[in-house]
Amino acid sequence: MTKILIIDDEEWLREMIQLALRQRGYEVVEARNGQEGIEKALQELPDLILCDVNMGKVNGYRTLAALRDETSTASIPFILMTGLADNAGMRHGMELGADDYLPKPFTTDVLYAAVEARLKKKQAVREEAETKFRDLRDNLSLMMPHELRTPLNGILSNAELLVTSAATLPPGEVAEMGQEILKSGQQLERLIENFLIYARLELIASDPQKIPALRVGRAEQPAALVEKIARDQADIAGRGADLIVEAAAVAVPMSGEYFGKVVNELVQNAFKFSGAGTPVQVTLAGTADGVAFSVSDRGRGFSAEQSQRIGAYQQFDRKLQEQQGLGLGLVICKRLAELHGGTLAIGGSAIGGATVVITLPKPISG
Repeated sequence: MTKILIIDDEEWLREMIQLALRQRGYEVVEARNGQEGIEKALQELPDLILCDVNMGKVNGYRTLAALRDETSTASIPFILMTGLADNAGMRHGMELGADDYLPKPFTTDVLYAAVEARLKKKQAVREEAETKFRDLRDNLSLMMPHELRTPLNGILSNAELLVTSAATLPPGEVAEMGQEILKSGQQLERLIENFLIYARLELIASDPQKIPALRVGRAEQPAALVEKIARDQADIAGRGADLIVEAAAVAVPMSGEYFGKVVNELVQNAFKFSGAGTPVQVTLAGTADGVAFSVSDRGRGFSAEQSQRIGAYQQFDRKLQEQQGLGLGLVICKRLAELHGGTLAIGGSAIGGATVVITLPKPISG
């Protein structure tokens, strides 16, 4: 049964709301003031909270702030009730995390509409989260064993041959096996590195107090960084002639470590998913609002649906396109852009391919 907590210092109003909600089949819990409301919320963990603004020592705003600071109650829908609704007060409540305002006096129909709207939204958010969790679980269960086993098999099989047959193998074959071990080791290192970076970014995203410190970082000589990383990836792919770099001397509001990661992932993907002899264009330029970094290729591109559901541990058309990697590269770039106040967008063209654009705001001076 859906449980609703009513926090109000007027007994007659609590009683009226309680009777109305119980007629709709809700379980109702009452609290006579803000402090008692905080305690009841932590104890009962209701599905929705209705709270008066104007109460004694602990008013509705303080009650809301206290419950938003607690992990167990931070996401509970919270409706503020007040007879003195004004723009400043409503704005303050929304800044603290209120989901809705219910001006007093209100009718039972208005009460029902507000309550049902919040509960429906909560259910929609829960269903979306469950869907994402299922997708994450399915992608992990399908991909992780394969992705980790592939480089491990390369390391172990070649190492075993070296241990058992090194004395009889020609130097050329020994060197070739060493190269395979190195290649597989580098692949495994990248998988682990991406996993650790993704986990670090999710921890930062879960703590808003850490985000300002992240945004202080600045890439030194970003144009030179873009040029070097793009050239290195082109050489690795054996496609130096396909690369076009246009990097302006603009300030990038992201640390060199993270911006380098963005450049590396997007350029590597462009070469991986496009054919030899087709251009890969890398651009860093200033905009009216900040800075834009983009990578374009003539590969298979993304559908509109795929662009909208970039997610961790997700690769598109996995059964059709056998590629190595956990699929974390794009989501790491997207997360980095968002945490720095920017965006990641994917577009295409009539002749095919994809263009991935990272936009970032202007660096804050000082």
